[in-house]
Amino acid sequence: MKADRTVRWRLLSFQAVALTALAILVLKLWSLQVVSSEDYQAAADSNRFRLVPVDAPRGIIYDRYGEMLVRNVPSFAVSIVPAGLPEEPSERQRVLERVGELLDMPVEGEEGIEQRLAERTISPFASVRIASKVDRQVAFIVEEESLSLPGVAMEIEPLRQYLYGPLTSHILGYVGMIPSQQIDDYASAGYDPNDRVGLTGIELTQETALRGVKGSKHVEVDAFERQEAVIALEEPLQGQNVHLTLDLDLQAATEEALREGMRMAGSQVGVAIAMDPRDGQVLSMVSLPSYDANMFSGGISHQDYAMLSGDRHRPLVNHAISGLYPPGSTYKIVPALAALEEGVVDKNTTVTCHGTLLLPNKFFPDDPEQAQTFFCWLDRGHGSQNVVGALQHSCDIYFYTVAGGYKDFSGLGSERLAHYSEVFGFGAPTGVELSGEAEGLVPDDRWKRQTYGENWVTGDTYNAAIGQGYVLATPLQVLNATVAVANGGTLYRPQLVYEVTDGQGSPVRSFEPAPIWDLEADAEHIEYVREGMREVVTGGTAWLLSLPEVPVAGKTGTAEYPGVDEEGNLLLDEEGNLPTHAWFTAFAPYEQPEIALVVFLEGGGEGSQTAVPVAGQILRHYFGIAEPLPEEGESEAGAE
Repeated sequence: MKADRTVRWRLLSFQAVALTALAILVLKLWSLQVVSSEDYQAAADSNRFRLVPVDAPRGIIYDRYGEMLVRNVPSFAVSIVPAGLPEEPSERQRVLERVGELLDMPVEGEEGIEQRLAERTISPFASVRIASKVDRQVAFIVEEESLSLPGVAMEIEPLRQYLYGPLTSHILGYVGMIPSQQIDDYASAGYDPNDRVGLTGIELTQETALRGVKGSKHVEVDAFERQEAVIALEEPLQGQNVHLTLDLDLQAATEEALREGMRMAGSQVGVAIAMDPRDGQVLSMVSLPSYDANMFSGGISHQDYAMLSGDRHRPLVNHAISGLYPPGSTYKIVPALAALEEGVVDKNTTVTCHGTLLLPNKFFPDDPEQAQTFFCWLDRGHGSQNVVGALQHSCDIYFYTVAGGYKDFSGLGSERLAHYSEVFGFGAPTGVELSGEAEGLVPDDRWKRQTYGENWVTGDTYNAAIGQGYVLATPLQVLNATVAVANGGTLYRPQLVYEVTDGQGSPVRSFEPAPIWDLEADAEHIEYVREGMREVVTGGTAWLLSLPEVPVAGKTGTAEYPGVDEEGNLLLDEEGNLPTHAWFTAFAPYEQPEIALVVFLEGGGEGSQTAVPVAGQILRHYFGIAEPLPEEGESEAGAE
């Protein structure tokens, strides 16, 4: 009996334990399959599904007549999903080394795979772009070896193709990966670290319009983050299209003329810009040497970038807006109008030029040996000159006198000269829609004391009056000042973007002419300056440009600069003179101007001899004039 009770007790205990275990199992199954099923399903889905961004093609850029300048082309790219890489360090290293071998890039070190992963990983499941513009054959190999390269994916990305290469590179600029030091700034604006953004030129300044809106796709992946299927797709929205004021045909003609002029002058750097003086629209802008923006599409190699950045002539720099040079006699329109406006001279006031001017030393005014000699470019002098004749013949002595004064003649003085220089737009960016524009320099007494610890003297005013000394300007600033004279007194912000449209060509935003301000000068005084510039072409220093078909007005310039050779030695000619830049700025037709231009040749010699023919070739193309330039004859145009 006792044994039976023991057996029965054990059986009941076993049954109780079994029932309890079964109850616990049932409850656990209930919890897993009913209570927590949604949580576990979500976790499973998170391991299986990914929401992947889809790059939006950037907007297209056109010239003023609808000619496409840049477009998007599909290209292979290699990306790595960090979570898909093997956890075993040796296996992970094997995968990265194989990828590096295929892409010809290091795993470690600067610009290595590991560095890119460290800089641009925002999530273990977000892909990191490792290489763009991957060779087609390499792309096929990566795809074929995908089973042995977990976490590595081939993608198709739209890359920029600049259809005219160096011809438009300084204007269009280029796109590239977000610089490492700016990733946080771009992220706050909604960018992904793998995005490509405009880095220079129109690509940068019009980034907001061009960038587009990303799409997304819902995909199913395997354990190695390889895409198995696309569940849903939201198409990206292409960026807006940008239409420029640029005339591609004139741009090509401008480059051809400039390149030939540089060859003839032995110049290594040159600029030519054309603008519509009626509204400030830029028609052409060429800076040589240039570069091919396609080199940056998809990423430039260290060797190519080192070659471009190490070139002493700086092909990556747009010298039209970033080059700072003494403007020489093109600057004389400033003291000419200033002197008229301030009543220092009128049209009939004359100054006699003997070729030299002796400026007395203020401490020894009666000692001629202590006087400082200032020269006119024409040794024999120009004789008696009024403001129109002084512009026509570019008489230095006249502008020394009206700007700085001489003996009993009170000139403008440095303060008023600086003021009118700023009124003409010198010393400040023009505001053109390009990156990297320089301000230039309008010097004054305060600037000289802060920079050199010296007081301003009359000789500084003399030099500034003829665009020498400390005065520095960009070619675009010189052209903008010319435009203000050509149109009767309005200084414009140079305009490069004409219109922004959507994918269907409907206008999204139009850009109207943007006057900076009016010179507020007497119309008669502006007309005297215009008249002097007209005489420059009809019988002055730019006589080579006299076109019977179109009346042209202009101003030549020849500016000395302290040039050095590749060894750093000062360049001097046989007579011990400094080398000179060649300038010419002009507008046409004289009565109703529709084009204004500037030509600059670095180290190009005399503006009348080297810059003027370039301008002539550009104007003949613009107006459709086939006749050759007039034959050379005798003239005093030899030094300006």
